[in-house]
Amino acid sequence: MTHTETDATPARTFGRILRDRNAGLYLGAVLVSGFGSTAMWLASGIWVKELTGSNGLAALCQLALWLPTLLGPLLGTLADRTRRRPLLVAVNLGLAVLLLPLFAVDAADRLWILFVVLVAYGACGVVADAAEAALVATAVDKELLGDFNGLRMSANEGMKLVAPLAGAGLFAAYGGSRVALLDAVTFVLAAGMYLLLRVSESTPARDTAGWRTETAEGARYLWGHRELRPLVLAGGLTMLASGLGSGTLYAIIDGLGHSPAYSGVLYVAQGAATVLLGVVSGPVMRRFGERGFAGAGIALTGLSAALQALPSDAAVLAGSVANGLGLPCVLIAGLTAVQRRTPDALVGRVAATANTLMFAPTALGIALGAALVETVDHRVLLLMLAGARLLVAAPLFKSLPVPATSRPPSA
Repeated sequence: MTHTETDATPARTFGRILRDRNAGLYLGAVLVSGFGSTAMWLASGIWVKELTGSNGLAALCQLALWLPTLLGPLLGTLADRTRRRPLLVAVNLGLAVLLLPLFAVDAADRLWILFVVLVAYGACGVVADAAEAALVATAVDKELLGDFNGLRMSANEGMKLVAPLAGAGLFAAYGGSRVALLDAVTFVLAAGMYLLLRVSESTPARDTAGWRTETAEGARYLWGHRELRPLVLAGGLTMLASGLGSGTLYAIIDGLGHSPAYSGVLYVAQGAATVLLGVVSGPVMRRFGERGFAGAGIALTGLSAALQALPSDAAVLAGSVANGLGLPCVLIAGLTAVQRRTPDALVGRVAATANTLMFAPTALGIALGAALVETVDHRVLLLMLAGARLLVAAPLFKSLPVPATSRPPSA
């Protein structure tokens, strides 16, 4: 690591990424498609609620979008069986076409169309994420991968701060079909940006082993890698704890004496902190390494839980900021490590497997948190989560043992 790499400022690295044609196009695609996706995510729930009056059915929209993540290892294999840039273009154009049947959803008995589209939407998103992770690993300078992944996180979170208002406003004025049309247009724009990428790809060699064998190969590589496995496991445990903690949100707000609408203040504080973290993540990760960066972030989420257990507006708000700064660290570090340490032929399925292991526990955590908060004082639960997060972070601060010179290093 050179002095220049270590001391690079966020502004300097941000400028380098914007001057990198491929990185700039990627971020542009993330911004436009993320805006449409976030608007559509919000509008789908409002749409179902308006047509049925059911909170439960409205909540199923999130489940429909999230469910395909469980098939990440299988869906990610597609990104290793074909060239990634044409796949990204095709998936984004396919998503634009996929949204058009939503113009027919004008009554409760046609909501099945919306749910089918949302499940397919989620599946396409898993494939696109895997293909993007794999192509970024070859198209963007390795030195900039951490910066790029951080800025990608910032772009996504930034869209979550502005797109919901646009989606809700458009839905109120013109209905759900117009939000779907907006989303379709953003996917067409993203496809155009992916088409402009300058990358050299060869068609992957045809593997006769079969889809199942290829999927298992990616999982075996990830699990057997002594550097990737701890990061991904720490990410999954952190997201499990995050899901558990989310169940305490309204209990925290009740304890402060505020209305449920106060959750918007906390969400904005956390989102703004995540945007900031994404901007500085590259230089910080170069300074402390992927494990140190991830461990510090997880420890910060532990501090966040402890602060939110206090009956103080200032402490709870500071806890939201700390969570926004800390939670993305292990996710950025995990993805960056996968891109840097995985052979190109395996990146798609390994990245998709890592995403499943890191994000799927969130749903379990949310379900457990919703049950526990009814029987356990939320302050006790938060303090337990704070301790658990520190235990998850601790192993990441330990240096990996150096392999014996008499043996080849582990994968």
